[in-house]
Order: sequence, then C-alpha cells, then structure tokens
Amino acid sequence: MYLFSNILGVFVFDESFNIADELSFKDINDYKNKDEFIQKLKHKHKSLKEPDKEELRKILINFRNSRFFGDFYSKNLQLTKLEVKNSVNEDVLIIQSIKSVDELDKAINILAKRLREWYDLYNPEFSRSVESHEKFIEEILESQKDELLKKINIKMEDSFGADFEQENLEPLRNLTHQIYDLYQLRKNQLDYISKLMDEYCQSIKAICDVMIAAKLLEHAGSLKRLSEMPASTIQILGAEKALFRHMKTGARSPKHGVIVSHSLIAKAPMKLHGKIARSLADKISIAAKVDYFKGQFIGDKLRKDLEEKFSETK
Repeated sequence: MYLFSNILGVFVFDESFNIADELSFKDINDYKNKDEFIQKLKHKHKSLKEPDKEELRKILINFRNSRFFGDFYSKNLQLTKLEVKNSVNEDVLIIQSIKSVDELDKAINILAKRLREWYDLYNPEFSRSVESHEKFIEEILESQKDELLKKINIKMEDSFGADFEQENLEPLRNLTHQIYDLYQLRKNQLDYISKLMDEYCQSIKAICDVMIAAKLLEHAGSLKRLSEMPASTIQILGAEKALFRHMKTGARSPKHGVIVSHSLIAKAPMKLHGKIARSLADKISIAAKVDYFKGQFIGDKLRKDLEEKFSETK
C-alpha cells in the first residue's frame, strides 16, 4: 500500500492504486500540521511505502475526479493568500524604504533648486554662500534676512536682494518649511532602515553605511541572493548599464557600482579605487553569508581589516 499527501489530505492507496483510506484537511492549518495526519495513517496501516515515479503517476490519475475540483480550488486559493502574506519580510521592507529615500532625494533636490532660485530674488548673497541645501534651509528658517547677511559680513543696504512684503515672503517660507519636513522624513526613513538592519544584516551595515547596505540589498533583490553572489558581482552592483555597454561596445569596464560612495573609496586616489572596491566587495560577500545564515557578528572586524589595509593610501 502507498502513502500520498497533497493539499486535500493524506491518502492510502492499495496495490490497484485505488483510495483505500484517507484523512481530509478541513483547512490550511490542517495542511500545515499534515505530519500528525501522516502518523495516524502510518499507525493504522503498518506496511505503507512511498510511491516511485511511475506509481505516483497512476496515483495522480485518481485526482482527475470532479469531486476533488472544488476542494483543490478553495484550498489552493487559501494557500496562495497565506504565501503572499508571508512573503513580506525584512528584505521587502528595506527595499521599499530605500526606494522611498531615493524618491525623497529627487523631490528635495528639485524643490531646493526652485527655492534657491526664488530666494535669490530676496537674498542672493546668502543663498550663494551656502552650498548644502539642508544647511541653507535650516539657516533661513532660523534667521531673518539682516541676521543672515551679518553672518557673511554684508550690510543690509549693500544687498542686491529685493525687499519682500510679508505677503510675498510667506509663500517662500511655506515652501521652506515643506522642504525641511521632507528632510526630517528622510532622516526618519533612514533611522527605520538602520533599525531593521541591526536585526537583519548587522555585519553588512557595519562594513558599509546604511544607504550603501540598503542599496546593495535593493539591487540584489534579497539578502539570500546577495549572500549567493560572488564578490566580483557585488563589486559592480548598480553599474549594470556600464557593464552592458562594456560588453556591447568594448568600452572600459566599471570598477564599482553603488559601493563607490563608500568612505574608503571616496577618500582614496582614483588609481586605488579598483583595488579598494575588490577588497570591499570581498568583505561584503563574507558579511552577507554570515548575516543570512545567522552567524556570529563579525562586521566590526571586517571593517577594521579594511581600514588598516588602506589607512595609509595616498
């Protein structure tokens, strides 16, 4: 006699491949606990065996019977809903969060450029003295025009800026507040990603900063896929267009992808970028495997090894 189970239940088939006994599943919870049902039938029928490929084909013919169709449909629908629900994990949350940060960056840059062009009409000297958009916005929210000009040693009467009435100044300040709120939202998103990574991929986060680690996961698709990638692939994640251009036209191959913004690469001379990128990708590859297989945290050691190796690069 043969033992067979599927989403409908656990079945015993006789030597003629007809159903001799069965225990049906009432719902998906029964299916998840099918081992208990299997043990009941094994206890009841002592000589059960697993069917081989040919025997399995003959067993499956029985399920062409229309009496099974309704159960197949309803239980597979329940199982699909459960799988979709359970598919939401840390990978998905990190990827969605880092995409929102990227989109916030785009929105902030567009609005900040508009704000500067508008503010130039009112206070051009200060606008051009501060490069950072974020610092510029904080300064104009905290101080009045005369105070800002004083910081850069310019008198009010020497300014080229127009004198705005309050009704013209208010929309400008409203836009400034909105952009400031976007910066705060961006910080909150990064804090959220950082918290997720502390629980999910702590070693990768220790080697890279939050942004780089999250973008690596985004390009890889999941921590599992990242852990399976060779270091050479990790090195150029995010530079796929340049890689395809190299393969198609023979142009110079990319040395690095998203890891280019890592502090070790950013501070090093151009001639060492490739060497540092290879070493960094090696460490990330190790960290990804440790994080995925829940090994002991080694991110700080890997980061220290990198810093000691390239601390004297010039």
